[in-house]
Amino acid sequence: MKLASLKEGGRDGTLIVVSRDLTRGVRATGVAPTLQAALDDWQRVAPRLNALSERLNDAHPHPNPPLDGRGAEAFALDMAALAAPLPRAYEFVDGSAYLPHVERVRKARGAEVPESFYSDPLMYQATSAGFHGPRDAVLVASEDWGIDLEAEVVVVTDDVPMGVSATAAGAHIQLIGLVNDVSLRNLIPAELAKGFGFLQSKPRSALSPVLVTPDELGAAWHGEKLHLPMRTWINGQWFGATECGEDMQFSFAQLIAHAARTRPLVAGSIVGSGTIANHDTAKGASCLAEQRTVETLRDGKPSTPFLKFGDVLRIEITDAHGHSIFGAIEQRIERVGG
Repeated sequence: MKLASLKEGGRDGTLIVVSRDLTRGVRATGVAPTLQAALDDWQRVAPRLNALSERLNDAHPHPNPPLDGRGAEAFALDMAALAAPLPRAYEFVDGSAYLPHVERVRKARGAEVPESFYSDPLMYQATSAGFHGPRDAVLVASEDWGIDLEAEVVVVTDDVPMGVSATAAGAHIQLIGLVNDVSLRNLIPAELAKGFGFLQSKPRSALSPVLVTPDELGAAWHGEKLHLPMRTWINGQWFGATECGEDMQFSFAQLIAHAARTRPLVAGSIVGSGTIANHDTAKGASCLAEQRTVETLRDGKPSTPFLKFGDVLRIEITDAHGHSIFGAIEQRIERVGG
């Protein structure tokens, strides 16, 4: 099933079930008011949401019969009316599972990759107090901060016990989606030099229009990895089609186990893959920092600029038939207060 949230009903939105083709939705408030409420009681609620999803996908859109016992009817889906599926989350931990990116960045500055990076995931505590909707603008005060997109896959968990093994962690993945994990690249060096991690350099991110259950992905989801290309465009120009299933050093089960080593994860926790990157640079990139690093290694200096006000980015994954799975994240870069 596919789940989303409308921009109504308060800061956590209103939970809706979305049709497989992303054209229709139905309010799921008769089952759970918000996606977080559903995740808090997932084992009981998920079968009811799935039944609503089956009725929505089986129903002909004209006319629209009530799809639940409270008279909820299907409606045409408007992507601009969607908040992030989880407008705010208890936790967002972001990994860096694609080591080709790490290797290239370090090579560009003449540094080696520590051996531990190949066995111990990189991860940081990301911003979770608010996520942008899939059509919301990226608001930034200055172009000088080095505005960058980062196209990633995310998973959403149910309650994960502390110390869970990687073998058991996969069973706690309940939903999968995309994120544009915005970075302000020119603020990062000074922050990391303090030795205390990201803060100002990592503003709010945007989630894909819908999150989907693993069964929606079929054979493309195995080994706790998504085996499809991450497609990105900037101002309508192709930027990359990096393969999510290739060169991913750590699976999502391994990332979850790493995050939960010393603490449990509560239902609704989001775990990110990090920017998708492949050894084969012909596939393009999923962030500008990656493309600029490739150019530096090839030409001695970067030639691709960071994002400017007015630029529009698009992030999407399609199935083998070209159908959008999660819907597209499409955002314009705008000056805050502008």
